[in-house]
Amino acid sequence: MRVLVIGGGAREHALCHALSRDPQVTALHCAPGNAGIAELAETHEVDAVDGEAVAALARRLDAGLVVVGPEAPLVAGVADAVRAAGIPCFGPSADAARLEGSKAFAKEVMAAAGVPTARAYVCTTPEEAAEALDAFGPPYVVKDDGLAAGKGVVVTEDLAHAREHAAACERVVIEEYLDGPEVSLFAVTDGETVVPLQPAQDFKRAHDGDLGPNTGGMGAYSPLPWADPKLTDEVVATVVQPTIDELRRQGTPFAGLLYAGLALTSRGMRVVEFNARFGDPETQAVLARLRTPLAGLLHAAAVGALADAPPLRWSEDAAVTVVVAAQGYPERPRTGDVIEGLADVAATDAPDAYVLHAGTRREADGRVVSAGGRVLSVTATGPTLAAARERAYRAVGRVRLDGSHHRTDIAATAAEAQSAAADTVETA
Repeated sequence: MRVLVIGGGAREHALCHALSRDPQVTALHCAPGNAGIAELAETHEVDAVDGEAVAALARRLDAGLVVVGPEAPLVAGVADAVRAAGIPCFGPSADAARLEGSKAFAKEVMAAAGVPTARAYVCTTPEEAAEALDAFGPPYVVKDDGLAAGKGVVVTEDLAHAREHAAACERVVIEEYLDGPEVSLFAVTDGETVVPLQPAQDFKRAHDGDLGPNTGGMGAYSPLPWADPKLTDEVVATVVQPTIDELRRQGTPFAGLLYAGLALTSRGMRVVEFNARFGDPETQAVLARLRTPLAGLLHAAAVGALADAPPLRWSEDAAVTVVVAAQGYPERPRTGDVIEGLADVAATDAPDAYVLHAGTRREADGRVVSAGGRVLSVTATGPTLAAARERAYRAVGRVRLDGSHHRTDIAATAAEAQSAAADTVETA
């Protein structure tokens, strides 16, 4: 199978990393890709949000499967254009991708499907926003209704900051604050059948201790040893399947990857957000544990054959991903800095730890430099979360990027709890 992946971030690098190990994949292409992806796949220049250009590239490459990674191309209808060209495509239509493209639309779908979520108001004027903020009180949760590259959400105790963010958005969703830990669950679907992946937890705040501004994600881990073993089944039954069924009932079937961001609150599970694609950085940790070949799974979803797909197989190992961000991220990230130490990770830590590129590019002289806010991530696996953490941070220590920063507490609490539980069992 000849596979074309659209995108150029760490999520797409993780997809290419998994696809490159799949014996069904005879040729792997990515557009536009990045410096790391270019080591695994043949890269091509393309306007990722131009559906006709992507479809033309897929035809030229004789692709048997196109995987659309980022949200912007999906909302722009790239998957529709590829399917119209007669090529199987993993990714929802533009209509279905509104589940991520419009938080107001997502709330409407959840209400119709009976999916539990936060109470919310959709506001289009400063007066409406002020009333909604007063109604809920702090902490204030203010979400840009449209796509905002993972930075459209503000959670703050500062009313002035909340009002400022609301005023900067053309249309805004203001909702109640949800307490409790957050969990991410991916589900592959062909519009009817749902196949859940393993849950993960990510870390949105920029700094240790969940301090600092919201980001696109600073790290993630999987599995979740503290979670109820029945969590995945519950999410599928109460969130994912009802949402997929409702979209099909509305005439906008969703085929691709549905990402459910969840809060396990004191009042029960609630949906925080939906995404219409693999989420970053959870994808890196989840795919590191998947043992089922990825291409066949995505192709089955693209052609409506998921019901016949074999059960997924998973590694017992844990996986931890740590994001390395540029100086100034997320407010004003600096780009153009040389990244060193990548070869040291490849030579010393692989296969237990490896680098996945996000905002990088290769210069004419061969040097790899930063080209975005979240520059790269390091993913490591191990028999326990503590072992995976140790390997991940050891590899992060080999990467040198002037002014960069990363969180040092990814999966720390879960790893400590897992180790304590193991000690209790041994002494019992």
